[in-house]
Amino acid sequence: MAGVRTFVLAGVGIVAPLMAANAADLPPVSQAAAPPVEGFGGGWYLRGNIGFSNQSVGSLSHPQDATTTSFRYLDKGFDAAPLLGIGVGFRANPWLRADLTGEYRGSANFHGFEMRTGSIGAPPTTASGTDAYSASKSESVVLANVFADLGSWWGATPFVGAGAGAADVTISHFHDQGTVTTLAAGTTPTAGALAGSISTWNFAWALYAGFAYKVTPGLTLELAYRYLDLGSGKSGDLIDSITGIDYGAMSFNHLSSQDLMLGMRWMFEPAPRPGQFTPLVSKG
Repeated sequence: MAGVRTFVLAGVGIVAPLMAANAADLPPVSQAAAPPVEGFGGGWYLRGNIGFSNQSVGSLSHPQDATTTSFRYLDKGFDAAPLLGIGVGFRANPWLRADLTGEYRGSANFHGFEMRTGSIGAPPTTASGTDAYSASKSESVVLANVFADLGSWWGATPFVGAGAGAADVTISHFHDQGTVTTLAAGTTPTAGALAGSISTWNFAWALYAGFAYKVTPGLTLELAYRYLDLGSGKSGDLIDSITGIDYGAMSFNHLSSQDLMLGMRWMFEPAPRPGQFTPLVSKG
């Protein structure tokens, strides 16, 4: 038995050092890296956009319309105008984001043409004639928007959105170029009238649809269509250029615009969480 105990102890004395040496040569047990955590700046972005408007007005109205038995506005349109906007936003998750934007919409030239027939004026006079108008319109718009990104295909991400806010609509340089009227005695042109600039604050809302393309991890380009409802506006009082008579203001009812916009979003780089690091493991 003494010989057996001696043999076992001798074997333990040989194997134990070998096991310790092999354990020292094994690779260190890796620790699962903590998932990246977005700190300040994570999800936030700046945005900017440029584009052109295609504006329209639902109807025109003027106090003298009530004294005319029959009239038609044959033309009441705007030329295209540029727009420029900036904003800040936050991406809540891969499919939902929101932003707050401010936008200046450049002056759009207005042109109107009216035909009147029947009785006109008070007391009424049988007459018919035409009248032409011109003006310019501009806006400052503030909108809070929410967007849903609908997945990505080949780098392109379609999205839809909606917004609500306020619009400051300015009608300026309104010019009534004078009425050419045919009376019983013949054709009588009247003097024109001018109006000053007036700004009107309205509730505004918008609907969006477009595509986004991520150029780099921090830069995304957008091409978007927007329907924008701007409320209503009005000119200053029309003052006869010869007699000085005040004819009242021209109202622009239900102003809207269909806009085409090219935009960009720049994401803030996520900051690491304080204390987040990869642990160092050494042999020994």
